[in-house]
Amino acid sequence: MQWICVSLLALACLHVALLALVVVLGEEGRSPRMQYHALSLAKRGFSVTLLGFCNSRPHHELLQSDRIQIVKLMELQSPAVGPPVLRYGVKVVFQTVYLLWKLMWREPAAYIFLQNPPGLPSIAVCWFVGCLCGSKLVIDWHNYGYSIMGLVHGPKHPLVLLAKWYERLFGRLSHLNLCVTNAMREDLAENWHIKAVTVYDKPASFFKETSLDLQHELFMKLGCTYSPFRACSEPSGPAIERSAFTEKDARTGVVTHLCGRPALLVSSTSWTGLSDLACVLAHHGRGEYELGEGCLETGKGPLKEHYSRLIGQKQFRHIKVCTPWLEAEDYPLLLGSADLGVCLHKSSSGLDLPMKVVDMFGCCLPVCAVNFKCLHELVKHGENGLVFEDAEALAAQLQMLFSKFPDPAGKLNQFRKNLRESEQLRWDESWQRTVLPLVMDT
Repeated sequence: MQWICVSLLALACLHVALLALVVVLGEEGRSPRMQYHALSLAKRGFSVTLLGFCNSRPHHELLQSDRIQIVKLMELQSPAVGPPVLRYGVKVVFQTVYLLWKLMWREPAAYIFLQNPPGLPSIAVCWFVGCLCGSKLVIDWHNYGYSIMGLVHGPKHPLVLLAKWYERLFGRLSHLNLCVTNAMREDLAENWHIKAVTVYDKPASFFKETSLDLQHELFMKLGCTYSPFRACSEPSGPAIERSAFTEKDARTGVVTHLCGRPALLVSSTSWTGLSDLACVLAHHGRGEYELGEGCLETGKGPLKEHYSRLIGQKQFRHIKVCTPWLEAEDYPLLLGSADLGVCLHKSSSGLDLPMKVVDMFGCCLPVCAVNFKCLHELVKHGENGLVFEDAEALAAQLQMLFSKFPDPAGKLNQFRKNLRESEQLRWDESWQRTVLPLVMDT
């Protein structure tokens, strides 16, 4: 009887050990790193529950995995009346109770992987649940939440100072800390006394160069909704199918680039104050007469309508601007079809790196990126792309890169060649080398 009891206890412990929660107090579809954590855990035998807002669809690999359950969190809004600080406080209280209820309703897990930011109130709630259920808390530091709040309220605002104190206090209570750059790891250790391990963002396996056949299919699909993808001239025959960039001979099935096609420039943006969209608008005003290109700015965010209106007021002769929101499966295909990526992300803390550039590099897409403190950990100026400080520098770089487009001997092709030869690690392989041993040790 004693042996049976011990065996049942061991089986119960094994069952708990194979459960993991991945928590994002934000939109799952716009949190690729946490989606990748869930996929990597599932591939190592964990049953994973991913909790987050579901305003956009996650990648199909998560939806198809029988080891991943997606649980929708309701996005609570602040009350419409009262002082802003009071409204925010009420929202945090409701979020605390709601998240606590959602987590306690689930089976106890061995690990709780939590994205920060946003960490208020999720760090404290996940730590408390971990204490009650015996779960180990793993915080993945993408940035500092208080630094993002500081962009709105100012760094000395009482709410920002309170958020910084909270993040520092509860961040020390986790069992394991991951972060996105060496600069952040050093800052956590020096200023917060938190020992973290750098886990660089790496592209998932589906970020790769797109074949011409798939490029053509994508352009034809997008052309049904967005006019810049449609052909500017009639095809040469009834058997020819043409987009703005490619054409397909239906008799042979052969797809080729159009002669004299425009360059395709992609900028993935969250349409917030962290993206220096003024640079792109200023560039369009300066470089428009020297270049012929198509510019896509993808993504969602609070300032999208504002910047879309500003773009609409511009009268371009040689540039077509498109601002689509792409399905998760189409985004990697678009990056793999583009000629250049532009990154406008500016870190609020100066310690995180733009994952959009990681994805672009996974597709062997060269990048022009606005400079900030630790960008050198990712973008090597003159090797895999270019770094700029302002609109004038961006305009000069684009004129240099596109003045003889398409030029087989030009800088763009050299950057792409360097990316192909760089033997980039993919996310899952990197995760197995860095995160899995840490999880097993704890």
